[in-house]
This record gives sequence, C-alpha cells and structure tokens, in this order.
Amino acid sequence: MSEALARRWDLTVTDGDEIYPSWVDLSADLFVGRVGSARPIPQKTLDGDNVRWQLPKQYETREDDLVFEGALVGEKLVGTTISEKGETIAWVGVAAPAFGGESEVDFEPAVELVGENLDGWTLRSPEWIANWSITEDGLENSAMGSDLISDEKFGDFRLTAEYRYPAGSNSGIYLRGRYEFQVLDDHGQSPHVGGSGAIYGFVAPTSNAAKPAGEWNTAVITLIGRTITVDLNGERIVDAAEIPGITGGALDSDEGAPGPIFVQGDHGPVTYRRLSVERARLRSSS
Repeated sequence: MSEALARRWDLTVTDGDEIYPSWVDLSADLFVGRVGSARPIPQKTLDGDNVRWQLPKQYETREDDLVFEGALVGEKLVGTTISEKGETIAWVGVAAPAFGGESEVDFEPAVELVGENLDGWTLRSPEWIANWSITEDGLENSAMGSDLISDEKFGDFRLTAEYRYPAGSNSGIYLRGRYEFQVLDDHGQSPHVGGSGAIYGFVAPTSNAAKPAGEWNTAVITLIGRTITVDLNGERIVDAAEIPGITGGALDSDEGAPGPIFVQGDHGPVTYRRLSVERARLRSSS
C-alpha cells in the first residue's frame, strides 16, 4: 500500500443538500459511517494511489453493502460512494491530524453549561420534537427527540458531568461534537466498547462503574488532543487512552478544530444537573 494512503482519514460526504462526516483507517482497515460504531473493512483493493473498500451495512437502512472508491489527489483522498437512494455521491478525505500524548496542562475556571434556561444551546434537529427543558433537577430530556448542542466550543478540556437516567435509557455526551462518551443504563453488566463510560465503538472502560438507574452518576472526562482519561463515580475507568477517530453521529470530522459539547436526545430520557467544562492550557515552563 502507498504510504500516503496507509493512514487515518477524516471524510466529508456530500449527499445532495446534506453534508455529513465519516472516517476510515486504511492501515487498520476500520470504518465509521454516518451513524454507528467503528467496524472492520473485510474487502479492500489497492492499485497505486487508488483504493476501494466494501463492507456490510450496520445501522444503515440500505440492503446492499457500502462501497467507497477513491484516489489520492494532492494531499487529499477524493472519491465516490452510492447513497441509500442509489445515487452516486462525492466524498473528500483529509489526513487525520497527529496529536501528541498527554501534556502538562493547567485548567481555566469552569464554564457551566447547565443554566437557568436553554440559552447557550441549539437543537441539532429543529424539525424533530424538542423534549429538552430546565427542571428543578437540571437539563432534562423527557423523551426521544432532538440532540442538543452547546453554542460554546472547546479544544482541550476537563468536563465534569453529573447525570441520571430512568431504567432502560440511553444517551451520550459528544466531546467536541465528535467523540461519544456513552451514557447507558447497564449497571452490573460487563464493560465493553458500547457500555457505560466507553468512547463508543473505540475505547472500552476497564470496569463498569455506572450506578443503577435513577441514581446520579459523576463523570470527570479529560480530553487532550485525542488522549482521554475518564473517572466515573470516583473510579478510573479509562487511563490516557487514544481515541482513534470520530463516532458515528458526529457533527463533523474536522478533528483539529475546537468543537461543542452535545448531548444525545434521540435515544431516551436523561437529566444532566452539571456539565462543567474547564478549558486546558499548556503549563508554563517558567
């Protein structure tokens, strides 16, 4: 394989009036689509600077496989795929940015995103039912509906989140709008890449520290570049792990840019009584 191809690519797909992100790792043969988790690529062919990969659907509504064909054009990977409507659509990939590991940082005073009203938040899907409101318990999503996106954007940060959910519910916190920290009623189950405290589809926690449904959880999440550390209910469950790429459902694939906090509302009820973000800055050597 061309060394220029054998890397992670942040993809942007244009489907008519819609633009959505995807991601591919052509060295590890992994793909993330518009929705869902990272999944293996079982078929890949290379011909010089040209590449083709094919994989079964995951949560897509189509019946056939996903097929992507592309070629290097300068420093970009440019190609086409077939939409769920059967139309040929275009995509462009840029090399995912390289980040260093954990750095010595200091944290600025916290920005609290849960306020007295919904100022500072925007619905991701205004055409969907808006079930978010401020109650005496905090920022509450009462039923399946639109996701909610913070107006503020963040680069490196430490997030303290306090949340609870009813039995059987499912939510998530997208860090920079790209990497999903899983919020799920799965107390007592074994940890896995789709379970509580995971970075969905990529990073499994070492243990399941989630409390039973109805009880408040506290997560402290530190994200520096793509290096993440998570303490859930006082237990270190992810320790300086690298997040390889974006989660399905991400807002965009521009991994080098700051991004918002967005909370999932399209899966089930959840209440956040605290979403406190401390921006990180490199520690001065003086």
